[in-house]
Amino acid sequence: MNVELKQSVCWIFALLMMLGAYSCSDENIGHSITDTKSSIIEDSSFVMTGVSVPNTKLQARTSTQLVGEINCAGYGRLKSDVVCQLMPANRIDTIGTNVDLIDSCRLVLCLKASDGFTGDSLAPMRMTVYELEQTLPEPIYSDFSAEGYYNPNKPIASVSYSPASAKQYSEYSYTDGTIVTWREIAIPMPVEYAKRMHNLYVTNPVAFGDPEEFKKHFRGLYVTNSYGSGRMMNYYATELEVYYRQHTTVRDTVDTIQVSQQVYAASTPEVITNNNLSLSADESVKEMVANGEAIVMGPSGYEVNVHFPIQDIINTYKTNTADGLSVINSLQLTIPVEQISNEYNIAPPAYLLMVKKDKKNDFFEGDSLTNNKDSFYATYNSATKEYVFSGLRPYILNILNNKGGIATDEDINLTLTPIDVASYTQMSNYYYYYGSSQTVVTKISPAVSQPAIAKLRLDKAKIKVVYSKQSVY
Repeated sequence: MNVELKQSVCWIFALLMMLGAYSCSDENIGHSITDTKSSIIEDSSFVMTGVSVPNTKLQARTSTQLVGEINCAGYGRLKSDVVCQLMPANRIDTIGTNVDLIDSCRLVLCLKASDGFTGDSLAPMRMTVYELEQTLPEPIYSDFSAEGYYNPNKPIASVSYSPASAKQYSEYSYTDGTIVTWREIAIPMPVEYAKRMHNLYVTNPVAFGDPEEFKKHFRGLYVTNSYGSGRMMNYYATELEVYYRQHTTVRDTVDTIQVSQQVYAASTPEVITNNNLSLSADESVKEMVANGEAIVMGPSGYEVNVHFPIQDIINTYKTNTADGLSVINSLQLTIPVEQISNEYNIAPPAYLLMVKKDKKNDFFEGDSLTNNKDSFYATYNSATKEYVFSGLRPYILNILNNKGGIATDEDINLTLTPIDVASYTQMSNYYYYYGSSQTVVTKISPAVSQPAIAKLRLDKAKIKVVYSKQSVY
């Protein structure tokens, strides 16, 4: 046997010996230098307490407009009217037309076909529109009164309205492949209002590119319920539609006149829209609050300040993992809900925000989105009747990693408050039926879209922390 062959045989033999030794280890023949034990620990022994407090001053910054009045047993008496500025169109069509060819205009208010109102759909009610004579203050809150900002003796439009009489429309949504259905209530407006806007564009087009300049000429509108009660309407969009005649040329030589339509202005989140709210809770609700029940109620009703036991969770975690390596897997809060019986079947808030108490005002004033460290939101599950805050892991990790595991009062004292959440569905492929989708939240604001009420069963809330532990022995 030559030298090279002998070396090859030796290497193969050595390799087989190593494989044999590894196989024996797998069969627990012999001992490793250290032995470890891995385990997953789930702890749900923590208790959260809280108390209801009034939440009467909201800064919504939303285009949602709540108009009407209800007196609902088990809920309370709610009135709401609206002041709004208008965002002008970037360009007004002046080709082949002029101010004398404007025929009419109307204010169109859009509401969802399914849940665009609360109360009696057939109750006779009237809505009246006034032009604002004073510029709205900034910031503006839900306890604002329009008195002094308009002339009550000079209404510019009014209409009797109900969901049943509103016209229904549908269109295909290319965003998510669904059919979108909505209803519209149209209020005839003075044609002179549209003509003034047209003339402003002709003489000062810069005003239509600058909302600050535009509001010097058109300060906005005040929309109020002027007759009847029993219904609260929720409008998600408001537009000023203008109809006019326009000279056009067909087949190069033949002139004709056609009727055209354009939106001159609309209420949008970029300019002020404020719901002026007045809510007096039912005596039964006040009694529950006085008895220490955790009541959330909107709009402009109650929120709940809670004491979250984050320090207890951290201390228990540290004690249980002191003899080994560990990692936090998840932290979740589940709050059961008890629905409060009321005349109009007003449901729990669609969403709850949990935010550090001292940061709540900054959150809304900054038009913030949740970050899962000091602000979180949960969706109400009507099937299980609960809110689940599932993404609390960054909250506890921030305290462990950046604060030495010592929670401050700010970390412990949180607020649960009703919110509205705006979102859209983002598709991973051009065609919605291929690939996956993702919901992207675009805006969070105090809940003003519809009345809501619920009792949070903090006594049955479940705080579950799960962590992995590896011990060496």
